[in-house]
Amino acid sequence: MEKDDTYSTNKLMQEEPNPIKDFLFDYLKKSEKNIQELTSQVKFAEIIDNVLENCYDKVISIGWKEESLGILATGLLHYLLTNALVPSQRKIEYDGIHIDIIIPNLKTLKTDPRKTLIICIPKTIDKNVIEQKLNQLQKIQPIKDNIWLVVTKKLNFQNKTYVIEKKNASFSKIIYDVVEFVNVQGQNKFKILRI
Repeated sequence: MEKDDTYSTNKLMQEEPNPIKDFLFDYLKKSEKNIQELTSQVKFAEIIDNVLENCYDKVISIGWKEESLGILATGLLHYLLTNALVPSQRKIEYDGIHIDIIIPNLKTLKTDPRKTLIICIPKTIDKNVIEQKLNQLQKIQPIKDNIWLVVTKKLNFQNKTYVIEKKNASFSKIIYDVVEFVNVQGQNKFKILRI
């Protein structure tokens, strides 16, 4: 595995200070034993539901709702991908285009877009802004089905979309879908998670 493919939780926590990330990682650290147990049972939806139930209100009280939840979604998703042993990179730039999360990595995107997934987490609900971002991403990832969205309310896009909400969040299912994508594409050499 390349060094850039995954980041440890420690690396995530060493990035620039952010009260939302600090709160999230404090909560994850306090819940570590429970999270490890749920991870071993491949119960990622339960982990996400638990984090949303216990962190959602506090996170949106810290700042602007869409931005705050976008930061929460990005941090939580990368933490869970790391725990699920799914190679990923986050917060990278390619050809001047910002990528929130890419699975497995930029190198694979350059050589085989079919085996590469981009998760876009726009920190807005403005459909025009999101559409512009999707159009940018399609310049580097021509396979539209391999660009997924995480938003704070249901919007009508053709891309696979996950909504991050406190209750009944479709976001809870994203890890299962990512692992399924990775397994179908043959990227997970170890097939550790059989979902």
